[in-house]
Amino acid sequence: MTIDLGLTPDQELAYRATMLLSGLNPDPHPAEETFADGLADMFKPETFLWISVRQPDGGAHVHYRWTEGGRELGDRIDNQALAAGLDAADNCYITGLHLEDRQMGNTHIQVHSLRPILADVEAGVRAPEDVQASLRRVIQLAAEETGQYVIAANPVVPRWLGVGPRLLTRS
Repeated sequence: MTIDLGLTPDQELAYRATMLLSGLNPDPHPAEETFADGLADMFKPETFLWISVRQPDGGAHVHYRWTEGGRELGDRIDNQALAAGLDAADNCYITGLHLEDRQMGNTHIQVHSLRPILADVEAGVRAPEDVQASLRRVIQLAAEETGQYVIAANPVVPRWLGVGPRLLTRS
């Protein structure tokens, strides 16, 4: 189930890609960490939560949480996705198929059931070409905006971004 945020599919993809590619997570406050831990207790096992807490300055603190069994299953999915050559567009597409959005005040929670994601990775599901093209365009626009013209001339979609802690929390 997805709650309509009033975004076009391209806007939603751009939003998710920006959040994924930006690595937003500036030194969150302990109270936010406790809040995020409590949220994870509210969801079924084998679930990955992407929690964005909007800040007064317009930024966001991002927290990743996994429910029981989710850490191991997320890493298993990531290993299979990387071995199969899946990329960031595939990650956005597949996780988007199994996404439930929730909004609680200034907190946006993306709830990802991991078993259906695993099934899609094992079945060889890939992002359609229009999704691939949209993500390349987002990368191209970001590269142009930041003066990275070599990347802008030939945008490459990065590797699978991850749903498990080994990929998402590595520095």
